[in-house]
Amino acid sequence: MTRYQEVRDTLASGRRRWLVTGVAGFIGSHLLENLLGLGQEVVGLDNFATGHQRNLDDVARRVGKAAYSRFHFIEGDIRDREACACAIDGIDIVLHQAALGSVPRSMADPRASHQTNVDGFVNVLLAAAAASAERVVYASSSSVYGDEPSEPKQEARRGRLLSPYAATKLIDEIYADTLLRTHGVDSVGLRYFNVFGPRQDPNGAYAAVIPRWTGQLLSAEPCAVYGDGSASRDFCFVDNVVQANLLAALAPSESLTERVFNVACGSSTSLAKLFGTLRDLVAVALPAAERASLEQQAERPGDIKHSLASIERAQGLLGYQPLVDVASGLERTVAWYADQALQSARLLVASAVAETAREAS
Repeated sequence: MTRYQEVRDTLASGRRRWLVTGVAGFIGSHLLENLLGLGQEVVGLDNFATGHQRNLDDVARRVGKAAYSRFHFIEGDIRDREACACAIDGIDIVLHQAALGSVPRSMADPRASHQTNVDGFVNVLLAAAAASAERVVYASSSSVYGDEPSEPKQEARRGRLLSPYAATKLIDEIYADTLLRTHGVDSVGLRYFNVFGPRQDPNGAYAAVIPRWTGQLLSAEPCAVYGDGSASRDFCFVDNVVQANLLAALAPSESLTERVFNVACGSSTSLAKLFGTLRDLVAVALPAAERASLEQQAERPGDIKHSLASIERAQGLLGYQPLVDVASGLERTVAWYADQALQSARLLVASAVAETAREAS
């Protein structure tokens, strides 16, 4: 039996009370869905800055009314100390996902990223200490490696940071390490590499590449790449991230000789190859997508050229093993977006028919 199955069996046999910050977001909603499916009680905190009510609605449909009744939602902001204290009161474990993501967003407004990602994070840690929560598992980022040239990226080596977003995530790691010693806040940091999957927002200026290209291919819109497409990433399906969070949440303290872990698949995919795969998958539902091509644009400041993770530390200390590879994850992701596009089309048709009927009457 794998360590992950042991953890899931443990959770299924006994209920804990969890807080998921950023619960209406992409990763937060997947954590919520899995925890409810395992019989847990969950409090969610979100201000809808980047999350969406539709994600919570989707979870409700998937888990059913009885399971969803174990979820209590608080609309609030981690920058608000009182909101954090209220949300964490009586909580056993905190899964902290709330943040202002995106390197380009942080380049445009460093102060906003700092206020949410650093000030808000400290609020969560101190509230957890005051409430005597067992552990905080928090989202860090592969961006903390900066221009460190070696591949794969190992947790002990870092280069110069390339964006304010990266700086906020490294500061979080420093605070977590410090408050563990000074305030007894038991915490584990997870350096996410390029996470993807259903519910990831395809819209907006800061959309990640997989949902953005998938949405554009399904809508027959032009697709652009920053650079020549040779940049590569360690893409990681969201189910693997859920696994890492649950493993980190229940890892015995004595086994945590390290407190920060890469979360990825340990494989590299160029953006050009990624686009070709997405195009082929979308073409199954929309044959015209076969003719799509990439338009090259200038590289963006702050972007890392290559990113490949070593996952040996997470494998050894947490028992982490990626269960969904990139190819399978992309198939599931594109199928989900294609289904969403079909549902939207049906709603538009139904709305048009109803409007025609009203005008006729």
